[in-house]
Amino acid sequence: MRILLKASFVVGHDGDDHVIHRDGCVVLEGDEIVHAGGPYDGEADEVIDAGHALIGPGFIDLDALADIDHAILDTWHADSSGLAWSDDYALHRRQAVFPLEETLFMREYALTQLIRNGITTAMPIAAETHSAWAESYEEFAGVAEIAGRLGLRMYLGPSYRSGVPMTGGRVHWEPENGERGLADAVRFVKDFDGAYGGRLRGALLPCRIETLTPELLRATARAAEELDCLVRLHCMQSPREAGLLGRQPIEVLEDSGLLNHRLIVPHARYIEPHDVPRLAAIAGIAHCPLTSVRYGDALHDFDSYRAAGVTVALGTDSFPPDMIRNMDYGNNLAKLVTGRLDAGAAADYYRAATLGGARALGRDDLGRLAPGAKADLIIVDLSGPRTGPVDDPIRTLLMNCSGADVTTVVIDGRVVMRDRVVPGAEGLRERAQAYFDRMKAAYSARDHLRREPDTLFPPSFRTSTA
Repeated sequence: MRILLKASFVVGHDGDDHVIHRDGCVVLEGDEIVHAGGPYDGEADEVIDAGHALIGPGFIDLDALADIDHAILDTWHADSSGLAWSDDYALHRRQAVFPLEETLFMREYALTQLIRNGITTAMPIAAETHSAWAESYEEFAGVAEIAGRLGLRMYLGPSYRSGVPMTGGRVHWEPENGERGLADAVRFVKDFDGAYGGRLRGALLPCRIETLTPELLRATARAAEELDCLVRLHCMQSPREAGLLGRQPIEVLEDSGLLNHRLIVPHARYIEPHDVPRLAAIAGIAHCPLTSVRYGDALHDFDSYRAAGVTVALGTDSFPPDMIRNMDYGNNLAKLVTGRLDAGAAADYYRAATLGGARALGRDDLGRLAPGAKADLIIVDLSGPRTGPVDDPIRTLLMNCSGADVTTVVIDGRVVMRDRVVPGAEGLRERAQAYFDRMKAAYSARDHLRREPDTLFPPSFRTSTA
């Protein structure tokens, strides 16, 4: 089947970089792009005329939303100690908050949010806060089925860890849980890599570096080499890491055998400037500006990483997973930390959300609209009255739009969202609200003071029922 898409702006690729085509066309046949650029006068089985809109490659999110609460409940507390596990809970009372069926509902809701925001390729963040320890093989077998049904392109694997952060900034260790978790993660990669027509790829996705023993880090490096798969490891995201590890995270990575072309590092903010060029040896970093600023932080600085040869990709790492807002925050934070108006150019952030992610994944068939590339694309409406006049379409995208302006998403040649409708996702929001309320209430059981939810999460203003 041949699909022709038209719009006032098409972000094509000339083999070297993105190129804007005015009144452009994109033609898809099967799961590939056969034309991306100017007018097309051939035949097509279906024509989608997007009008005053931008057609571009789908966004690649390497620290993608996998739950419905990340960076919502813990980014505004002066003291967030009540959100960590207490000793009593970790040692005597821990359990999964939700049964598998409800956890999978949360995952499905989260994955539909990725699609709604124009994310076509995703590597999910760990969401083990409400688990008995970390994610499980069974859970991610369910996630694989959901991703396959929705049509997402994903790099998947259950999280694992040797220790869990506790109240007071300590880590409680149970190394045997980490060993079992890695074994399950390896089994998942073997079972699901290449599933759903190749849209699903296996990856090793352990938790934060300070929750893994040196032995588990080395075992992860060996497993990744044997499986020839990617590893993503959160590190260099906190000044506390070095204290917990006893040395700088990059030294730990090097000694473990992980500092190589298979490694993706979300955040990578806390690293000495002279060490930044060492990150050029890894697959890339997943820069998450929206989440960083919610935690009162920023990358120092975006342009210097790129100048050092580091592959910079993006991750949303928060709810909602709005990649457009993410790019805009990054663009503005780059100006703030450097004092330069030309820092963190809109074009460079757009490259990071597309080409940078593709490069980190080792994929030259993603992140671009060009003949032979995978048919992954999005349409962003520019005709709404709130968008205003279009200056440059990329700068307008960042400054005037949001994920809510994404109207259509195509992955692997299949339309997975049309006119803002994801098939089968009707009514999920109401169920998600009930889930969210129960999830908030569960924090009380883990709190070292057993405080009620209204005390842990007070409203912005006094709430009246009158």
